[in-house]
Amino acid sequence: MLIVMTGGSRGIGAEALRHLKALPTARILLGVRSAAPAGTSGLPLDLANLASVRRFADAVIAELDGAGIDAIVLNAGGQRPSVAERSADGHELTFAANHLGHFLLLQCLWPHLANGARVVITSSGTHDPEERTGVPPPRHADAAWLADPAQDPGVDGNPITAGMRAYSASKLCNLMTARVAAAHAAGDRRGISVVAYDPGLTPGTGLVRQQMWPVRALLWPLLPLLMPFGKTMNSLANSGRHLALLASELRPPAGRVYASLRKGRLTWPEPSLLARDDTATAALWRDSLALCGLPTHAPG
Repeated sequence: MLIVMTGGSRGIGAEALRHLKALPTARILLGVRSAAPAGTSGLPLDLANLASVRRFADAVIAELDGAGIDAIVLNAGGQRPSVAERSADGHELTFAANHLGHFLLLQCLWPHLANGARVVITSSGTHDPEERTGVPPPRHADAAWLADPAQDPGVDGNPITAGMRAYSASKLCNLMTARVAAAHAAGDRRGISVVAYDPGLTPGTGLVRQQMWPVRALLWPLLPLLMPFGKTMNSLANSGRHLALLASELRPPAGRVYASLRKGRLTWPEPSLLARDDTATAALWRDSLALCGLPTHAPG
């Protein structure tokens, strides 16, 4: 089983990787910024740099030697304390790394998926205002405004709020990407399945490593104490195990794309109203293609 994965060096991804490496025939190509964990082949990848994403995709394709990819796990992601940082391509950094880099990687690797392949994109319940996660939910999925918040007339004045909303918006973009890819897969004779996975609020990850110190040093360490009371909270072991299961064994029920882990149980709810907006979803896909320098088309 040949698996291509991002975000496998820490947190939920590292826990999922532990399970995936134990599969009898697993071969894992992991996008890394530094050294790769033992038992994987590490290939350089900076998701906030579109040229790096293309080089990574080319390296993966070369490694395939004509074989197909059995699973793509697009798991890397992060939060930032503002929307001030820019990627190598000039885009807001959270949007660039969480959405745009993964979007381009999916475009590059889609033609190389094997029959029956799985695509898993890590999203988040923060995309849905009905979840009341405490993270400001997205107001829109306008790619131009997310790439350059200075153009957004409704951008938050508080830097921390703006940074957190950029995160939830990027997770909305992940889910919308999965919806379009799943619709395309339905007409693809290879039997590809696509899932956007919400692992819930999971203490013990490196998600907030770039946040301000009060979040990193005070709030995040207290979360394990709140786990018995949080309806969306899951252990690191459970979140990682289910990510691995979606990449290797589980498939979505008919008509479902969004998998949400709730107290260790995988559920298949409807995503937010905005995530189900076909016009907004199509616009995000089209505009993301343009930002990646690609012509308008379906996946691959």
